[in-house]
Amino acid sequence: MQQIKNIIFDLGGVLLNIDYNKTATAFQQLGFKNFDELFSQFKANQLFEDLETGKISDETFYQEVQKFATGDVKQKDIYLAWNAMLLDFRISSLDFLVSIKDKYRLFLLSNTNIIHLTAFKEILQKETGKSSLDGYFIKSYYSHEINLRKPYKDIYDFILKDGDMIAMETLFIDDSYNNIEAAKELGIQTHLLLAGERIEELGL
Repeated sequence: MQQIKNIIFDLGGVLLNIDYNKTATAFQQLGFKNFDELFSQFKANQLFEDLETGKISDETFYQEVQKFATGDVKQKDIYLAWNAMLLDFRISSLDFLVSIKDKYRLFLLSNTNIIHLTAFKEILQKETGKSSLDGYFIKSYYSHEINLRKPYKDIYDFILKDGDMIAMETLFIDDSYNNIEAAKELGIQTHLLLAGERIEELGL
């Protein structure tokens, strides 16, 4: 195996605990009884993908979601429901990043959106006193800022070039099988982080 010089970390499910079911429940309580179906429909009609690639604003997202509400649902309600999936940071994992910064070049790659970015920055501030994750990494890549998202290959090509990384010298850690497979096809070394597994346990 080629020596690892760079490590790219996913965010949700790797550094930040998330629970999609909490968002589903929150939307159901707002009257979106068939939220799982709507979520699939939104994915099919590009709403979520467009939000995650910065093609639409948060305002447009709220307006589109409100069209499916059965009652008077305010934007603030949607904001809270959409962010309900964001739990807490894995502080021991963040501390581990600090301990390996001199050994590897560290990067962050996350499929996210402006709504979630604002929310998890607030969580980070409350839990660590830090205003952003940037201090842990050489560079953070957020899908809505670079207009690309996983698992499409162009996002991996982009960050390898932008971060001056060679694929075979790079390890990518993500909790999604689809994202891992796409990176692997480009020659990037990968690790699928399983539920209950932590990056500080990987022997890096």
